[in-house]
Amino acid sequence: MTSFVDSPNGIFPSVCSLDCPDQCGLLLHKKNGKITKVEGDPNHPVTKGFICNKVRHMTERIYDEKRLKYPMKRMGAKGEGKFVRISWEEAIETITTRWKELLQSEGAESILPYSFYGNMGNLSAEGMDRRFFNRLGSSQLNRSICNSAGAVGYKYTMGASFGTDPEDAIHTKLFIFWGINAVSTNMHQVALAQQARKQNGAKIIVIDVHKNQTARLADWFIPIIPGTDTALALGLMFILFSENMVDSAFLEQYTVGHEQLREHVLQYDPATVSDITGIPEEDIVQLARMYGKTSPAFIRIGNGPQHHDNGGMFVRTISCLPALTGQWLVKGGGAIKGNSAYLAHNTAILQRPDLLKNRKTRVINMNLLGEALLTLDPPVKSLYVYGSNPAVVAPAGNKVRRGLEREDLFTVVHDLFLTETASYADIVLPATSSFENTDFYTSYWHHYIQLQQPVIEPFEDAKSNVEVFRLLAKGMGFTETAFDETEEELIGQSLANLMNPYIKEITYESLREHHYLKAKAKFPDKLPTPSGRIELYSEKMKQDGYPPLPTYIPLNNESDHPFQFIAGPNHSFLNSTFANQSTHVGFEKEPQVVLNRYDAEKLGVHNGEQVRVWNEQGECILKARVGDTVLPGVAVTQGLWGADKGTKQLVNSLTPDRIADMGGGATFFSGRVTVEKLLVPDTKTTYR
Repeated sequence: MTSFVDSPNGIFPSVCSLDCPDQCGLLLHKKNGKITKVEGDPNHPVTKGFICNKVRHMTERIYDEKRLKYPMKRMGAKGEGKFVRISWEEAIETITTRWKELLQSEGAESILPYSFYGNMGNLSAEGMDRRFFNRLGSSQLNRSICNSAGAVGYKYTMGASFGTDPEDAIHTKLFIFWGINAVSTNMHQVALAQQARKQNGAKIIVIDVHKNQTARLADWFIPIIPGTDTALALGLMFILFSENMVDSAFLEQYTVGHEQLREHVLQYDPATVSDITGIPEEDIVQLARMYGKTSPAFIRIGNGPQHHDNGGMFVRTISCLPALTGQWLVKGGGAIKGNSAYLAHNTAILQRPDLLKNRKTRVINMNLLGEALLTLDPPVKSLYVYGSNPAVVAPAGNKVRRGLEREDLFTVVHDLFLTETASYADIVLPATSSFENTDFYTSYWHHYIQLQQPVIEPFEDAKSNVEVFRLLAKGMGFTETAFDETEEELIGQSLANLMNPYIKEITYESLREHHYLKAKAKFPDKLPTPSGRIELYSEKMKQDGYPPLPTYIPLNNESDHPFQFIAGPNHSFLNSTFANQSTHVGFEKEPQVVLNRYDAEKLGVHNGEQVRVWNEQGECILKARVGDTVLPGVAVTQGLWGADKGTKQLVNSLTPDRIADMGGGATFFSGRVTVEKLLVPDTKTTYR
């Protein structure tokens, strides 16, 4: 079969590689060997040809003149960004020579990989790389920066990441978007909600800390004090039970603990919950009645609330709501936190944890990177970064950058661009884009597995993650056949997972023929919880040191800073991806902080004026946007803007690196800051 690369012209199937639940089917238009246009695949059953601006402008990214073309080594000071070209042979020899020295002098745990899902391809993000670092015996990374707290919380209730099929959402009559700006981060869920609104008269409710783009299209926006979402969910339960709007038959057959929960939520009456959440009592009652009396009713559980100190407990709590009303048995009802369990593949054979001989190898939480680089004993002496840009995306960013400045830290970065993190590297390696790779993708929202076959030749001298780790393995002298397997073999092995009945008929060959295939998903009759049921009361939580029933636990608010600081996503970037490209920067214009009109008046701040946002960790100089889209006492920014010299806009300089209640998760949204009017225009050329 002729490969797509060999055809200079045509239209070829593809898949979006971005860390986004939608994972769109794409069509790539190619002329004279180059991609000229990216459009959505209209035949994809979920994404149906609609794509976001980020992907629509992807050709600008893959052919950007700033894209890395060849390996380089550092010549100037760390962070200065001065490099000279070297060959791949010199790069691999330099890296492996240093690592062999560290193995002898410091031990394998002195080396730390740092990665996340800059490319969601399973081979790119968790394939040959995991094999390599397992075999090396390096420190292991707990990749918990995104959804770990919520995943653990959901698991306590539901056993695994099972939710509603998004394609069924068109039958819904009540959509609740809870803590998710879906217009910017899950646009096809919004399209399904609008379709349900049109054909069923469905109502759309948004619960969030900011009247963002999703909230503006809602029938009802409910602003909430950050970090109090658990209390609201418990308040809804109080009313559902007290007004007999629960499905008793469902509770008896499919849950454990509903009697204990009924008694437990008596303490969460509307007056108490109103004081906690800032939501009027009558609104709490109305919301509960809408949810209890409308069927199908569907909740899209967002990432936002889980990025608090109490984030795992929030997801554990909200995931109980569909059980109370029996919505899991109603087509279009239920909830989605994620759906990855339906597409679970053979990660063990892909990642080969058996290659890690020392089962007590230390594990470092990626949210504590700054702390690890500055204080860990024995120290991290080498950092290998791929698929992530921790100088911008990691919490407590100033700690991270101080750690990256260490002269005794040998840092390698493999990326498409000279990112802020790469500017601190000793060796920089050019990465391929997803359109240059062979890989397979498993959505964590819809039920489709998708194959990416390379459409264009690798850009200049760029190499994929799989290829680079093969080279590193050879340079280290690893002789295991695990490092010789092709991408096609890796995909085939990963899909040979007889433990998952939903995908047992999907193979590499069938994906190559059809490009995407749907899991034969059915909401399980028996959940993988200890009881096999939905656990409203969880004995496992009690054993793990948590309250066994959903419980509101306030945030860690020991700080004297008056504002709760929410550093959320914006519409045109995905974390730091696209923040270096002029088109996307033009869409977003400039970094801002959103303040309530009442707070701005007290501070003497007018709309459009610069303010200093600061705490003990650092400061940012941002433009104030004043209005009524946030509650008093809340400051919201959107987007991870680059670290250009002369600016103070790195919002993760202000976010805490505390660990959430579950799963080692991040607490980005539980920080506090002081905001003050900038009396003198900022002219400094350094940032803190």
